[in-house]
Amino acid sequence: MLTKADDYPIHQTSFPMAYTASSDRNFYDRYFFNGYSRDGSIYFAAALGVYPNRSVMDAAVSVVADGRQHVVRASRRLDAERMEMAVGPISIEVLEPLRRLRVKIEPNSFGICGDLVFTQRAPAFEEPHFFRRTGARVFMDYTRLTQHGVWSGQLDVDGRRIDISERDFWGSRDRSWGIRPVGERDAGGVPDFPLQFFWLWAPLHFEDLCTHFDVTEEADGTRWHAVGMAIPLSGSQAGAVQTMASVDYRLEMQAGTRHARRAEITLRPKSGEPLQIALKPLYNFYMIGIGYGHPQWGHGMYVGDNQVAGESWKLSESDPSAPMHLHIQAVCEATCGSRRGIGILEQLILGPHEPTGFKDLFDLAP
Repeated sequence: MLTKADDYPIHQTSFPMAYTASSDRNFYDRYFFNGYSRDGSIYFAAALGVYPNRSVMDAAVSVVADGRQHVVRASRRLDAERMEMAVGPISIEVLEPLRRLRVKIEPNSFGICGDLVFTQRAPAFEEPHFFRRTGARVFMDYTRLTQHGVWSGQLDVDGRRIDISERDFWGSRDRSWGIRPVGERDAGGVPDFPLQFFWLWAPLHFEDLCTHFDVTEEADGTRWHAVGMAIPLSGSQAGAVQTMASVDYRLEMQAGTRHARRAEITLRPKSGEPLQIALKPLYNFYMIGIGYGHPQWGHGMYVGDNQVAGESWKLSESDPSAPMHLHIQAVCEATCGSRRGIGILEQLILGPHEPTGFKDLFDLAP
């Protein structure tokens, strides 16, 4: 089965691009973007995922403005042409690979539309490969690139026009592809879905520098994935991306939740002084808005051949202790010495985790 992608010299197997190298139905290929005003008052996220072995393409855009989180989401049956990246009103266009991408939301019934361009502020970088088994089965096997950028364009939310300028809106994006849990769980056999997961991910912006940090840990705090980076701004003379020798963190948990009230990140280079970064969360963006953990609109779930839906809720009425609200991106003020910046601290803490004091599946901080 030939597709447009077959006319490019990008093949990784002897088969046409319509066929993935893995027959695992959890194989995926995904875009994620976020953006936020430099004062933190506006946040938006967009995502588009392709699931070739599930024959699904889905997308979502979610915006926090004036204390509300708004969502429009869409899903369609995937035909062979994966390069046609449009689902319902949402589309993504690569204008210049690794430099500029466009996210467009056509007018729809759910109050979000816009035309946005992401432009690199710093070079894209590859995070260390993710690989994880549960028993004999591969649970995660994927690659992700991450990039800091600026936004331009316009966004309409619930009748309000928001002008997006590169001076006032920063953000980040990632591209990941491979195998990780998506869609409905496979039936049959002994259940092997892990009931423990600890994940922190923090791309941050400062006037003269961007930084990145992530860790994934076992219940006892043993790390199976960790990275820290200092990334020079594009066009600067600061040199290449600097990968840290080690990273660390400290969380002060918010009582009655599994979310941080404050956080500190340490990035230790191979030589020289470490970067000590303090994070002050301003509010939570709930990742369920773009599909993470959604019972119906979860990533790769089949909801119909061409479906569009949406919703809106007050952040003040969201229960942060609810299991479906565990996964967040907290918009944070960032301080690193004399530097002042902004970014996000993504958090997903499921099950026991000894360093933060959690002992059960859903117990909460005292």
